[in-house]
Amino acid sequence: MDGTPTTPGESGAALLVRVSGPDRPGITTDLMDVLDLSGVSVQDLEQVLVRGHLTLAAVVEAGPGEAADPGRLQADLALFADRHRLTVEVAPVPASGTEHRRVDAVVVLGHDLETALSPTELGDVAGAVAAAGGNIDRIVRLARYPVYAYEFRVTGADPVALRQHVAEAAAAHRLDTAIQAEGLGRRAKRLVMMDVDSTLISDEVIELLAEEAGCLDEVRDLTERAMAGGLDFEQALRQRVALLEGLDLAALDRARERMTLTPGARTFVRTLKRLGYTVGVVSGGFTHFTDRLAEELGLDHAVANELEIVDGRLTGSVLGQVVDRARKADLLREFAQAEGVPLSQTVAVGDGANDLDMLAAAGLGVAFNAKPVVQEAAEVAVNVPFLDAILFLLGVTRDEVERADADD
Repeated sequence: MDGTPTTPGESGAALLVRVSGPDRPGITTDLMDVLDLSGVSVQDLEQVLVRGHLTLAAVVEAGPGEAADPGRLQADLALFADRHRLTVEVAPVPASGTEHRRVDAVVVLGHDLETALSPTELGDVAGAVAAAGGNIDRIVRLARYPVYAYEFRVTGADPVALRQHVAEAAAAHRLDTAIQAEGLGRRAKRLVMMDVDSTLISDEVIELLAEEAGCLDEVRDLTERAMAGGLDFEQALRQRVALLEGLDLAALDRARERMTLTPGARTFVRTLKRLGYTVGVVSGGFTHFTDRLAEELGLDHAVANELEIVDGRLTGSVLGQVVDRARKADLLREFAQAEGVPLSQTVAVGDGANDLDMLAAAGLGVAFNAKPVVQEAAEVAVNVPFLDAILFLLGVTRDEVERADADD
């Protein structure tokens, strides 16, 4: 036998049964049979598999109106350990009183596609948890592609101190981190709304149009000032569109064909849709581009500005209400209400100052490769070039993404 159980202690006390060793089919089923025959009930259960090595832990107590038989449990676990060539340990569990303590999920994303997170990086995140008075209950690797991602399940940490210390560790190692209260609310996010330019796509569509019109430098300057928050968005938009006057539909189509999706965008949207999310875009760009994206990706909602076209050419004006900073947040609320989704179960993703209100209104606001003013204000900042890395913030694992792709 690879391991002999320790003495389980007094009958009726809570016991921790810990099983470890090479994984094989039937271990969990067999263990449950052993526990059942010994007259105990399972109060807690957790199982982790790392590269074929199993760690399974169960907290057991005598069932209601029953008396557990420690001797029978010890003997049966010894046979179980021999049968599966496992190590089994049994120890008393003191009353911890932690059942109602705060639980947070700390997600850590690396930046390098080729390199795993180092022991120093992971150790400093663990140290940040300890500095905040927290304890790590569990660490799970969510992905190793397109980046390495880990989730730390933390109990008992002071939330303000946790954010501060984790942020310091992240800054020291150029890691992206997100902290959310664990629970149904985190995993119940049902509506995801995105910006388009420099978020869902790698381009700024008005700059694609400006190249066609020969006014790229003027438009780019106005765009940068608006996205950094130094210029009113609507004012900047109208000034830029005025520079496009006279551009024909063929030029719009050429610009649209040059539009490129951000790496991971298809996977991000496809996975969300398969998981039952409603997905949409709200853009300060133009319907000529967002309509194509909605059709290509199967988006549920797409709202953008409409360029005025007369006799096949742009007039230099925008029709209707401009989709600006305030309008984006209003649209998020409207879509959430239409879908019957509370704002707390929404996610917003953007990069520019005109996304700030939308990010603040959502249950989770994510600054994606964003301007400094947005990164400072947003709840979460992601600075890797892969849009699908945001899935890991929602607790989705890479294995789940790949299984969904295989089932398609």
